[in-house]
Amino acid sequence: MPILSAPHVSIRDFAVAQLQNLLRAVGLTESAERSTKLLGEALGPGSRLPLSAVPQWPSFVADDHTPVEFSVALAQNEPPSVRMIVESLAERPDRRANLAAALGVLDRLAARHQLDLRRLDQVRDLFLPAEPQGAFAFWYSLIVQAREAPAIKVYLNPEARGRESATALVGEALGRLGLGAAFPAVTEHALRREGLDRFSFFALDLMDQNRARVKTYVSHDAAETADVVRAASAAPDVDLELLADVCALACGGTGPFTRRPLMSSYTFMAGDTDRPSGYSLYIPLRDYVQDDLEACGRVLSIMARCGLDTAPFVMALASLVQRPLGEGVGLIAHVSLRLGRPRPGATVYLSSEAYDVTPPRTKAMSV
Repeated sequence: MPILSAPHVSIRDFAVAQLQNLLRAVGLTESAERSTKLLGEALGPGSRLPLSAVPQWPSFVADDHTPVEFSVALAQNEPPSVRMIVESLAERPDRRANLAAALGVLDRLAARHQLDLRRLDQVRDLFLPAEPQGAFAFWYSLIVQAREAPAIKVYLNPEARGRESATALVGEALGRLGLGAAFPAVTEHALRREGLDRFSFFALDLMDQNRARVKTYVSHDAAETADVVRAASAAPDVDLELLADVCALACGGTGPFTRRPLMSSYTFMAGDTDRPSGYSLYIPLRDYVQDDLEACGRVLSIMARCGLDTAPFVMALASLVQRPLGEGVGLIAHVSLRLGRPRPGATVYLSSEAYDVTPPRTKAMSV
């Protein structure tokens, strides 16, 4: 199916067409109908407006402000899954209006998809003040998996009450969710460099609490590989040698990484008390390569190091690309490495580029 490009096409229709192509490419066609409906709903009423030269809202989901980013998650001996990060848009978007639109979407989805909102309700007042601050207030993660109904996760902003309040806010949220004893493990391993390490996301699965995850994310400005290795050691069963190798393959060195920050994520599952079950590292690959051709080569090297089949990534990339890879940078935006429980593997994040393409760099920035 060709990707729509006529000027009257809405961002919703453009993104839905991309998703249909992506699902077909990775063998998830049977999930297309309900997944595309879910994406269309999550994008909110403002997504019906026609694409224009300038986005209606400067969403931070993607570099060109497209309010959706796709990703393909890979693991050994498992079929791939497709994920989307989505910001709901109001008809007249601003931070408050978009939050209201997102919560309206949540109300409609809750009954239809049997969402479990109990954990969200426990922390809603912390992260969703009347006047939210920061780059965003509420994002969705939509996860399409083989032989399962789509899963829904929400991202909340620890800086919703100001950057200076983020650490205390995350600590309070973990305490309310019964994870307060694990908070020191996160801060001691990940918040070691004052002014450089900070909480940047807080995420909740909206499903039965026995299967739901709580995730905290920490951004590491100007980090070196040793900093993220130390952060990862908060979780058990983490292959620190693999982590260091992936950093080197993705970024071309050991740091310090002074462009967009590397980001740690801690996964808490049922039964966790004093430490997380899993750890993930998110690497903004686009900042450390010259163009997407170089980024593609680095992803393939990472997958080889992780023992992963490269075919789903190659097919996914081919389904979205609309230009030569050497003529832009950012189509391949991030790569993440998942270690520990529940599903070790890697995820590659692919930009929609609905509005713009970032030109390639004249020189690759490795540090």
